[in-house]
Amino acid sequence: MPVKIRLKRQGKKRYPYYHIVVADSRAPRDGKLIERVGTYNPNTNPATIDINFESALNWLQKGAQPTDTCRAILSYRGVLYKKHLMEGVKKGAFNEEEAEKRFETWMKEKEAKIQAKIDKLSQSKNDAMKERLEREAKVNEARAAEIAKQNAVKAAETEGKQGEAAAEEAAEETTAEEGEATQENEETKAE
Repeated sequence: MPVKIRLKRQGKKRYPYYHIVVADSRAPRDGKLIERVGTYNPNTNPATIDINFESALNWLQKGAQPTDTCRAILSYRGVLYKKHLMEGVKKGAFNEEEAEKRFETWMKEKEAKIQAKIDKLSQSKNDAMKERLEREAKVNEARAAEIAKQNAVKAAETEGKQGEAAAEEAAEETTAEEGEATQENEETKAE
């Protein structure tokens, strides 16, 4: 029975996640499986991968062939590297302690790369947020300046109207006084 390690699709339309399964290669994609060895969620950044390391390694050593995507996932998590080191131990190239030491070193480097990517993503997110806040502050300042300008124009107009009203009143008073003065002049001339 040819055995494959492959993905079994789950989730909803346009938002899938996958189970990493061991199944007969002749079985349908979402059909009967032998064992589920992990999950893969490509919707997160970086993608979330949970694998039962020992079970996946055991199936690889038994001869299960991973699909291209599963090969990339298993390589990313170090299962294929561990298998490679175990074959080196079988051939006598080095002992098991050396293999474990090499694997631990590789895992530390990989974890550092993953953490660096997570930090970079969070830093870029924070930078984008700061940039948006700065742009928003500039827009708010521009709006406040425009509103202050409009308020100043309105205040000048109301002062102008009040000044015009005062000028009209003063003009009326002066015309009334002039009218009285002319009447008085006419009365004095008449006498």
